[in-house]
Amino acid sequence: MKGESILSSLYVLLIIIAAVIIYSVFTFFYQKKIVKTVTEEEFRAGYRKAQLIDIREPNEFEGGHILGARNIPMSQMRMRMKEIRPDLPVYLYCQSGMRSARAAQFLHKKGYKDLTQLQGGFKKWTGKVKAKK
Repeated sequence: MKGESILSSLYVLLIIIAAVIIYSVFTFFYQKKIVKTVTEEEFRAGYRKAQLIDIREPNEFEGGHILGARNIPMSQMRMRMKEIRPDLPVYLYCQSGMRSARAAQFLHKKGYKDLTQLQGGFKKWTGKVKAKK
């Protein structure tokens, strides 16, 4: 009796682990399909012809951001989405690349097609930076 209980618990645990792995793999490939993740050089080559959006929170943005970026935090994306034109390329970045991927997923669902994010996020950026004094 006790052995069956342990075995069924183990099966449930294995099913949960498998589901998490499948979800992670699906999300990875889905994000690769909807948003281009580019190196700093590629990002730099294209962002001047695009809408450059920093999706970090205002305090992070004020601490330093890529020159020419607009701050539309992930937490305000739903309310401020109209500030981003769907007919122009959108270049996104956050601190490390996680939030910008989520923002790209959100924008893609709302009909935005030309989405690019900075690989490694702002912490990997070596170009010009503007900070509030």
